[in-house]
Amino acid sequence: MGEEAEQSPAEVKFYRLSEIEQQNTFKSTWIILHGKVYDVTKFLEQHPGGEEVLREQAGGDASESFEDVGHSTDAREMTGDMLIGEVHPDDRDKLAKPAESAVTTLKDESSWWSNWLIPSLVAAIITLMYRIYTAERE
Repeated sequence: MGEEAEQSPAEVKFYRLSEIEQQNTFKSTWIILHGKVYDVTKFLEQHPGGEEVLREQAGGDASESFEDVGHSTDAREMTGDMLIGEVHPDDRDKLAKPAESAVTTLKDESSWWSNWLIPSLVAAIITLMYRIYTAERE
């Protein structure tokens, strides 16, 4: 077992970003997820979100979009069949930075507050004011 673990890094195929960017046709569609390169060409028509979703990300880093959708465990397991390699180490610093996704997560949490809690409080206050106003008129 230990031997296989030592051999696997040597077997990894690395792709430069320029190579990946060229793979954005119907004949060859590649995407990057967390530094790994996937050939999703055969999956285009089967993708539950439609092939347009994958085509928009073709040739680039789809990590943030993939995580934003919240794919299931089954979907994550399916990606293993499409894995063809990894982004070349010299190009990894050109990919989206993890700090940006953390900021996005914080923004998403604050939008929950502003989209649900604040309107609910405003509605409750208006209801209370309406009841007080109508009670005074009777």
